Amino acid sequence: MNIVVAGIGTEIGKTVVSAVLVEALQADYWKPVQSGALEDSDTETVRSLISNTRSRFHPEAYRLREPLSPHAAADIDGVRIELDQIVVPQTDNHLVIELAGGLMVPLNHQQLNIDWVQQQQLPVVLVSRNYLGSINHTLLSVEALRTRNIPILGLIFSGPTVPASESVILGITGLSCLGRVAQEPELTQAQIRHYAEKFLPSLNSMRA
Repeated sequence: MNIVVAGIGTEIGKTVVSAVLVEALQADYWKPVQSGALEDSDTETVRSLISNTRSRFHPEAYRLREPLSPHAAADIDGVRIELDQIVVPQTDNHLVIELAGGLMVPLNHQQLNIDWVQQQQLPVVLVSRNYLGSINHTLLSVEALRTRNIPILGLIFSGPTVPASESVILGITGLSCLGRVAQEPELTQAQIRHYAEKFLPSLNSMRA
């Protein structure tokens, strides 16, 4: 099973959630586009947080030097991101795919992350984070996915819990909450394993 991890914006917690999913499913991991932090990439972050020996880490389709929107970083590097060059790695294992930024982030001057997800017909786990405006951003992300008939496997909330926000999001969307990841002062492999164990029942239900 291939799963896209998408966020409602930037700095939402996608990479930590991806690490939890990778550990829980002992899945492979792939980030199609890495913008900036090439020596300390999200792939290396997830790799450092995983303790199972089954997961493999696939190379990015595009590695861009500047920590900018992919289309802008690609312009600086003198390349154009082409959707048909973002080829899902072949694996016999589950694959967790972490997007670069939110669904509407441009990959080039015409096409967005969500265009690639729709093209690939991949299901999405949507990561939300509680902040002022997050209800709006979450509902807009859900509507964008549903407008394009992209399956949503469920929501994961990261950061501090705000029951009033989470309950209205779940009530309006009808989506399941697959789990919550708290704001941790420091992340370790042990913590990722702890969350992976907590998530596993809901992930198994998702796959049923």
